[in-house]
Amino acid sequence: MSTAARTVTPTPAGETDDWWRDAVVYQIYPRSFADADGDGMGDLPGITDRLGALADLGVDAIWLSPFYRSPQADAGYDVADYREVDPLFGTLADFDALLARAHDLGLRVIVDLVPNHSSDRHRWFVDALAAAPGSPERDRYLFRDGLGPDGSEPPNNWQSVFGGPAWNRVAGPDGAPGQWYLHLFDPHQPDFNWDNAEVRTEFEAVLRFWLDRGVDGFRVDVAHGLVKQAGLPDFVADPALGTLGFAVPTAGDEDADEEDTVGAVGESDKGDGGDGDDKGDGGSSGAPAAEGVSHLGPMWDQDGIHEIYRDWRRVLDKYSPPRMLVAEAWVQPLTRLSRYVRSDEMHQAFNFDFLEAPWDAAVLRAVISRSLAVNTSVGATTTWVLSNHDVVRHPSRFGLAGGRWRGGIGADDPQPDAELGLRRGRAATLTMLALPGSAYLYQGEELGLPEHTTLPDSARQDPTWQRSGHTERGRDGCRVPIPWESAAPALGFSSTGKSWLPQPESFARLARDRQQDDPASTLSMYRTALRSRREHGLGRGTLSWVRDFGTDVVAFATQGVTVVTNLGRSPVALPPGGVLLASAALPGDGTLPPDTAVWIG
Repeated sequence: MSTAARTVTPTPAGETDDWWRDAVVYQIYPRSFADADGDGMGDLPGITDRLGALADLGVDAIWLSPFYRSPQADAGYDVADYREVDPLFGTLADFDALLARAHDLGLRVIVDLVPNHSSDRHRWFVDALAAAPGSPERDRYLFRDGLGPDGSEPPNNWQSVFGGPAWNRVAGPDGAPGQWYLHLFDPHQPDFNWDNAEVRTEFEAVLRFWLDRGVDGFRVDVAHGLVKQAGLPDFVADPALGTLGFAVPTAGDEDADEEDTVGAVGESDKGDGGDGDDKGDGGSSGAPAAEGVSHLGPMWDQDGIHEIYRDWRRVLDKYSPPRMLVAEAWVQPLTRLSRYVRSDEMHQAFNFDFLEAPWDAAVLRAVISRSLAVNTSVGATTTWVLSNHDVVRHPSRFGLAGGRWRGGIGADDPQPDAELGLRRGRAATLTMLALPGSAYLYQGEELGLPEHTTLPDSARQDPTWQRSGHTERGRDGCRVPIPWESAAPALGFSSTGKSWLPQPESFARLARDRQQDDPASTLSMYRTALRSRREHGLGRGTLSWVRDFGTDVVAFATQGVTVVTNLGRSPVALPPGGVLLASAALPGDGTLPPDTAVWIG
């Protein structure tokens, strides 16, 4: 634990108390953003040096993926000390300098929190291994006796998200095989026991540690996983579920025309936050009972999790100016997800139904309409996202038949159509940035970066690659260091040319310096879109569907702007008005080409 003095830096001026409701947040994956010391690994000083570029881009906040002390078994999501910076990334003083610089530039700072599991090098887990079964030390985690006469079988049939069983057996003091511990991810990431009061107390203290330093919020990793079903029963497979308990996207089954007008809500429309009843009946979301039942298995989205987040919200509400929580919760249906953002729990939850949606107008309308209606029912805005550090980058996803969004893409796999993917990716971005609510961008998407789909398998570091028996390439392809200068070593990522993952040659022509002054570049489109979004107040608007363009078009009006996205194969007529922004050059004949979006004012 650090003994460094706490440093509170000023927060950006001129923001409203509920700034998160329409904020555009830029995700930084520290390993791959900028390397200041030339060792090939991105770091906090490198981020600080490049923050001016993000202020120029026009985002409101940054989210930092984990930078805590860690053995890096899962790229920092295996935390050994929640109050220290890993030497790979710098020091606490470097973090304070980053925070101060960001606030000086008007950028808020959100940090990642990993509460489902720790590293197996965390002092608590080291103590647990040295302690006896049934001890207080072991009760901080989920240790269980094995099945069978000699305890040689795992306690249940749960599988790890990264492949293989979700249980690891440990040896007793005499070296004989002993108990098993649960790890829903890598074996180096043992799951905490959130029924243990000490675990709850510790994480509230961790929240206060970073809040006292001046952070503006937390992105909560695996927010739906902390509480497990009592008794840890076997997972019973369901045709709608994968082997891990993840639901298959069903957005196309929703009613796309449920409401004509949906959107952001004001204070008077906010839900009451629920009455503490988490019996799976939809809570304060007002959902029918059938929709209030989780589609996930016994390891995910248990009702008891909401008590934890109410406690956390009480911690955050004591700080001024207001701080926020955003959930990474892979939860379906949307009525279940909305429970995480009731007025006394989290402020935001990523909309993964939107991220998963294929290039299909009916599905997209359905997801947007349903998302806005469900979130409005609990007084929350919707948090839109297209890419992050765990999924295939959306320009590659939209250029690939079938739209694969998880598992990575290798050199031997079918390759995306890069031109088509970027065209659709730009159109999807313009659509997203016009929607009411908040939006999250993943580093490099403003450059139109694709997935690195030809990354050598020998360079892969994601534990998914090994634990899946080399059947899933993993997430390394979206985590490759981003390009800053086309002619510089490592494309400006590192002064020495070192890079922890190799960059593809195609990144050189997408480097920021190549795009900076090109009005047709993806970077210019993002800058213009963010400026126009702010000028028109699009994040605080309401949405009215426009039905004049046929089934292959998504069109809506908001804040005096009409947004039209053509997902079909034929041009459509543009509506009257001046073109504020288009995702691609328009032909000048009054039509909108396929795979193109436009803002009309």
